[in-house]
Order: sequence, then C-alpha cells, then structure tokens
Amino acid sequence: MRRMMMIGAVALGLMFVTAQASLASSPHFKKGGEPVCTFSGTTSIPVTCTATLSGLGGENLEVDLSASGSAVYQCQNGGGNTAPGQNRVLIGPATSSTVIPSSAIKNGNLSFTTNPATLTAPTTVSGATAGCPNNNWTGVNPTLTLTSITLVIEQPPGTTIFTCTASDPNGLTSPVTLTCS
Repeated sequence: MRRMMMIGAVALGLMFVTAQASLASSPHFKKGGEPVCTFSGTTSIPVTCTATLSGLGGENLEVDLSASGSAVYQCQNGGGNTAPGQNRVLIGPATSSTVIPSSAIKNGNLSFTTNPATLTAPTTVSGATAGCPNNNWTGVNPTLTLTSITLVIEQPPGTTIFTCTASDPNGLTSPVTLTCS
C-alpha cells in the first residue's frame, strides 16, 4: 500500500511539473506591451526599447538590439568652405545585448528596457564617400538618420521567440512601435 502511494505521489508530481512547463511555453506581449523604441540625436543616436511579456518560461531571457542608419555630410575644401554633400553614407549596425536572469521573471511576466545601442556617425569621411566634387574635399558635419531597428528576443538564449522590426529608408520617428513575428 505504501509503495502504491509513493508511485501515485511521483506520478502526480510529474503531472504538475509537466503542466507548469506547458503553461509557461506560450510567450506573448501583454496588451499595450509591444516593443516601443525611443531615440534622439543627430550625430550619435542611442536607441532603447521597452516591452512587457507574459507566458514566459523559467529560463534566462536575452534581448539583442540592432540599429542602422545613414548620414549626410557637408563637403569642406582646404580653405574651410562648405557645400552640401550628395551621398547618403550607411552607418551601422550598432548593437547591444541585454540578458535578463530568470529570477526577474515573475509568474511568467516581465517588463524590460534594453541596454542602448548607440549609432554614431564618423566625424569625417572622404570626399568621395560624401559625394563631394573631388578628393580634395572632406565630408564633415554629419547629420545622422536612424532608418532601421531590429529586436531579437530569445528564451533561453539561443532560441528565438520573437523578431521585431521597424524600418523606413527616409528615417524613423521616435517613439516607434516595432512589428513582431
């Protein structure tokens, strides 16, 4: 009789553990908790994103953020005179990684803010790169535009649960809500 009770207790415990694992395996964004990214700047643009998730398991979570853009430079000649450049110079991607320990996940719920990914334009580029009349000119005074953001959420790290993006070749406006799949 004692042996049967022990087997029953073990079976019940296994059912409980299996049920808990299945309950925590459908991650989703809470209503209004979709990733929103904010940024500002003209020569250096730090980007951070926030989101609120539910249905998470009990393992660490990793959030990888990537930001890319383009810069337009003025052309400066040897005499110090400037004129508008013509080329958009691709900048980035700038990346950051945020690892959130499982202890921060409460009952499958988590609100997070990423570490910043800072997109920075070089202070000068060659005249040819900036679209200046010739290589006697130098690209200076960059104006940087953020054009794309990618956020990859993994649980456990290495297993992607969401990939979220926003892009606009003419530039994103802060704040921007990402689209996730």
